[in-house]
Amino acid sequence: MRTSDLFLALFRFLLPPVIIGTVYTYFYPFFQQCSFPEARHAEAACYFGNDAKPAVPGELAPFRLLLFGDPQLEGDTSLPEHGHADLFPSLTRLLSNVERDGPGALTASLSEEGTTFWYQDLPKAFRTYHKKLDLWGNDRYLAHIYRTIHWYTNPTHVAVLGDLLGSQWISDDEFIARSERFWDIVFRGGKKVPSLITDTSTSRAEGLGADPKWKEIIITVPGNHDIGYAGDIDEQRIARFEYLYNRVNWDIRFALNDTTTIDPVSMQPSTPELRLIMLNSMNLDGPVAAWDPHQESVDFLNHKLYHDLPSADSATILLTHIPLHKEAGICADGPFVDYLPEHHGGGIKEQNHLSEDVSARILDGMIGPERSRKAIVLNGHDHAGCDVYHSKKKALDLEALQGEDAISYEDKWDAKQYARAQREVLDTSLTGVREVTVRSMMGDFGGNAGLLSAWWDKETNEWKFDYESCMFGVQHIWWAVHVLDLVALGFGITGVLLKGIEGLSSTQRTTELKKKQ
Repeated sequence: MRTSDLFLALFRFLLPPVIIGTVYTYFYPFFQQCSFPEARHAEAACYFGNDAKPAVPGELAPFRLLLFGDPQLEGDTSLPEHGHADLFPSLTRLLSNVERDGPGALTASLSEEGTTFWYQDLPKAFRTYHKKLDLWGNDRYLAHIYRTIHWYTNPTHVAVLGDLLGSQWISDDEFIARSERFWDIVFRGGKKVPSLITDTSTSRAEGLGADPKWKEIIITVPGNHDIGYAGDIDEQRIARFEYLYNRVNWDIRFALNDTTTIDPVSMQPSTPELRLIMLNSMNLDGPVAAWDPHQESVDFLNHKLYHDLPSADSATILLTHIPLHKEAGICADGPFVDYLPEHHGGGIKEQNHLSEDVSARILDGMIGPERSRKAIVLNGHDHAGCDVYHSKKKALDLEALQGEDAISYEDKWDAKQYARAQREVLDTSLTGVREVTVRSMMGDFGGNAGLLSAWWDKETNEWKFDYESCMFGVQHIWWAVHVLDLVALGFGITGVLLKGIEGLSSTQRTTELKKKQ
């Protein structure tokens, strides 16, 4: 067998898995049947066949939010000696000794530095370049997730729910370097939210779908690895985040301009609105290291949820990082708070959930004073993801409040996994808020993306939400497919080149034989 035939045979052998793997990698949303949930109204216009239930026609939701959780871009601080280590320092020392002491020092230095080279320098160099390759590939893997799902699903808006970077303890230069990778590689083509929108003291309102540029804008929420927990947040960390991303607290309203309702209070025509609130939840609980940023977040929460009340036909989408309080066992992460030692301020060092009081404050504000407003909470932090329904009685028990047990009466929220809470969802005596903790987009968690749809149901005159997830698979799939592509391509090109060379050699031999004859 000719060498070229061997390479071409290997190419043909690898071609089917290469085609299958590559097609899946670049069209995985199609194979996973990923799409934004359709907007479905309460009543159907028609029945099909002998269906027990009316067929509900679906349509494209006017608001489609593509969500990513916790990309956590690492950088030089994850490399040995933070990436500042010399390459093979033992060889440098060996040459220095020879230059200083002459060739006679070579034998003595070679034994010592040779051992260091084999047992220290080589392993360190391997770890360094292995990690650099891992960082390079991780950026491209995350970029592939964003680019592919964004192209296939066609969202109207995009958000990343905190922990954009991998550590809050990095220097400003490292923060800038990782942020450049965030914008130039992972979310290439994405744009910051214009400061004209985030820096206004009052809520900005615009028509839903009026500005197609929102599709390319990346809404970013601060996480603990971006600005820290309450015990180590300071103004400088918030300032650098806001400079390279967007404000940590801001909101915007989107009006559904093709629909008009009658406000039940004012009896005036009203346009349904969808309100997005981006809340810095990292310093809502205490003790805190910096009081002013804490007070700004608390004031923002109180103003947007309790004072700046929207019309009755509005709904709220809250984007934040730390999940709301819930009992252990409902999600992968249970309630947990750890504190710094007193000599370091005694502030919050780490927390899995917001406190029960802060969580109740958020939920109570989202359903409004009438306890009937529609709302949904979207957050990150828990890498495994979670889907929860928080519910409570729609009406206060006035008899209990006025009776002897008034002191012990508790108007508390109850949390259940959303899949197990359908009774509570359908119970008209209860009010509730769905909370989706978006699974991380990191490779270890399958390269997940969240898909939230929101639409106005004209039959019930209320906003509705639905959520789905889409996962590509672990990062090893991305690596395997692209390495296999390169190997197959190498076999194919080498086989063709060798085939040509062998053909030329055969022609030359034939010519020489003819000359000899």
